[in-house]
Amino acid sequence: MPAPANPKIYHIVHIDKLASIVADGHIWCDKEMAQNPRAGTIIGMRAIKQHRMTNALESHVDLTVGQCVPFYFCPRSVMLYLISRQNHPQMTYTGGQGPIVHLEADLNTVVNWAEDQGHRWAFTLSNAGSNYFEDRCDLNQLDEINWDAVGARQWAGSGISGTVKESKQAEFLVERSFPWNLVERIGVKTRDIAQQATFAVQNATNRPTIEVKQNWYY
Repeated sequence: MPAPANPKIYHIVHIDKLASIVADGHIWCDKEMAQNPRAGTIIGMRAIKQHRMTNALESHVDLTVGQCVPFYFCPRSVMLYLISRQNHPQMTYTGGQGPIVHLEADLNTVVNWAEDQGHRWAFTLSNAGSNYFEDRCDLNQLDEINWDAVGARQWAGSGISGTVKESKQAEFLVERSFPWNLVERIGVKTRDIAQQATFAVQNATNRPTIEVKQNWYY
């Protein structure tokens, strides 16, 4: 399957972080967040976040995964599944997927912004938190992503190659920060979270469309 003409990218956060993102006007990378914590619940695995601090990108000298804001190329990610299970031993957050929101942006728009602003960017062909992954910084190489795996609803189980799960976790990475004004849509699981998201963005210059997207969840 070739790359979509206009790929979308997705960053997931707990609903209680949305207000601080709007107030800052940016989503910050893990390195920045470690140095200057913001309000809100951390949903990732601390050990993996620490590992990403030293995971170097081949496409950019002296840039690590942890110095970048990460996005997936799909909603309903593998990470969201782990969150939904509420029992991963390396995850301190156990509140489930209900309060998690998807922030959607357009890949081509983001790349144009990053290049105008001097922010380096890259994408990976698999999980950037693993010990081995390949990364690229040329949109002409987007076809190297396994787009069938990215869009797969069933990515593990009997008869399914382990490479599907890894390929589904391909990431887009943008150096240091990502501007709130490039978020085009917010996907949520329930009406209650939609109302909380509406309240969080009510005073923002950019107020993305907020939609209940239950098919983005487990």
